[in-house]
Amino acid sequence: MNPLARAFFEIAPYLLTFAVFALVPGRNQRLPLRLGMGAVAALLHVFVTCTWSGAPSLEESATSWPNLLSFLTFLPLVAAVFLLFLPRQSPGLLKNFTLAVLAIDFVASLSLLGVSAESGWRYQVVADWIPSLGIRYHVAVDGLSLWMVLLTTFTTPIAAIVAFGSIRERIKDLCFSLLMLHGAMLGAFISLDLFLFFVFWELMLIPMLILIGVYGGVDRIKAAYKFFLYTMVGSMMMLAAILYMVWTHKTLAGYITFDYLALSKLVLPKTAAYFCFAGFALAFLIKVPVFPFHTWLPDAHVQAPTGGSVLLAAVLLKLGTYGYLRFCMGMLGGPAGVVSTPLASVVIALGIIYGALIAWKQDDVKRLVAYSSVAHMGFIMLGLFAANPAGVKGAILQMINHGVSTGALFLLVGVIYDRRHTRMVGEFGGLAKVMPIYTSLFILVTMSSVGVPGTNGFVGEFMVIMGTFLGFEHLGPFAHFQAILASTGVILAALYMLSVVQKVFFGPLSNPKNKHLPDMNARELFAISPLVGLIFIIGFFPSLFLDRMGPSVEAVLDRYREHRQEFTAQEENSEARLMGRRGGPLESGYPEAPKSDAEKTAQASKNQAEEKAQ
Repeated sequence: MNPLARAFFEIAPYLLTFAVFALVPGRNQRLPLRLGMGAVAALLHVFVTCTWSGAPSLEESATSWPNLLSFLTFLPLVAAVFLLFLPRQSPGLLKNFTLAVLAIDFVASLSLLGVSAESGWRYQVVADWIPSLGIRYHVAVDGLSLWMVLLTTFTTPIAAIVAFGSIRERIKDLCFSLLMLHGAMLGAFISLDLFLFFVFWELMLIPMLILIGVYGGVDRIKAAYKFFLYTMVGSMMMLAAILYMVWTHKTLAGYITFDYLALSKLVLPKTAAYFCFAGFALAFLIKVPVFPFHTWLPDAHVQAPTGGSVLLAAVLLKLGTYGYLRFCMGMLGGPAGVVSTPLASVVIALGIIYGALIAWKQDDVKRLVAYSSVAHMGFIMLGLFAANPAGVKGAILQMINHGVSTGALFLLVGVIYDRRHTRMVGEFGGLAKVMPIYTSLFILVTMSSVGVPGTNGFVGEFMVIMGTFLGFEHLGPFAHFQAILASTGVILAALYMLSVVQKVFFGPLSNPKNKHLPDMNARELFAISPLVGLIFIIGFFPSLFLDRMGPSVEAVLDRYREHRQEFTAQEENSEARLMGRRGGPLESGYPEAPKSDAEKTAQASKNQAEEKAQ
């Protein structure tokens, strides 16, 4: 077959998908909406094809676009700076520029789906940044961070579309914040140097503070301060732990490094290990959030604009769970294993169950979804505490599920708020009669959030509960009882979500203000459609996601078990030491000791001699 014909047959299925969804009959569907729906369907088709088909070898994926991660991270950051030079008086230009950058970033990130499922780092880039302090630009992805990067590039354009529909003032500041936040979140997920990670971690704080404090509701300033203070307290504790570990590594190895691969080889004395674990865990548990550090989240969600709530729920909270898995379990597995049982009990009783009960009693729909988020994030942490393949893979899948389902719920709450400027449940009733499309989508996303089989929420919650049930090694003899208690959270989720559905959408249409509400418009349907598509893709084909993360989960659990064994074998007054290196793909990019001046001179002389010989 000639190349032109081959190219046509390769692209034809995607064109057919685009045409079918663009031509779906419907009332009042204009050309832009049809084209948008077709584009969304085609991109989802590309996504499924890339995850289903055989991936190229590691060498092919590494050389195809070696600086892909740097491109994904710094494109929005550079675009945010460039946007400052665009005229504030042209909001259309600012919005289109922002959406174009985010769309390019998303399409480029689909290249990550071509990586193989083998254990190891992909698209790794290592370069000296501040050599005198041992700080490097070290970025890479594995089966854990891969899905977090894709979740970020997938969600941010949706949040931008939603924000542009409801916010009419200070568009330039809004666009700058969205681009800056997008780049910072990506940077945090791909960083393997702890100094670089901390820079991106703190950089996220500024644009999110602007989104809440400038574009939020009546109590936005209070919510912004609360978000800032909680996050900064955790960040300072984490920074102290990082500096202590760097200093200890310098004492043992003779050189300074902030690299994750090197610091994960540290075996600290028990007291020091507990303190360092507390510093990291505090920062991440605040971000999740876990009781009693959860009180900032409902205020931030309720006061933030819809786009900000979507990003907060879909991505920012996952930095807490990702950070705990990567750094607490990956570097400080000994203390993490000791506290896993009591922390599991906390997230079950005061996260999953308490969060669900508080959500049940809310009269504000957005606050209800915010408290439901506390309960769902409790399931994710429970899977991590179980520390077995089923629990951890279920937790990672549930991170994706929560981003999709809860992000969609906040989007839908924003739709009704834009029309009525109230979110109180008592103000509604009988909306199914006037907004049938909106009602259908809300019920669908509710089924996803509850965990009905066939939707994305079912698989993740089932795996977490199963992992907890089998988690005797790390959760102790009460693992069965903890799994049973956690499963009651699923029942409570159905109780509060179906209750609000019944009150808002069914019954008599008694409020005259609701009788002429318009149904969802083209922009809103375009924003929600990819989330709805993922609900069914994950629900019916979870192995597309689970297979890619499997080897990386096994590698993290191996490192976690190794740290636990080293920690348990220590004597009370033992000193810090370094574990031996294993080599292999998991230690690719390991920082070596800097060469002395004599070694550098000898190496230069050797290179010159080789050049002359040639």
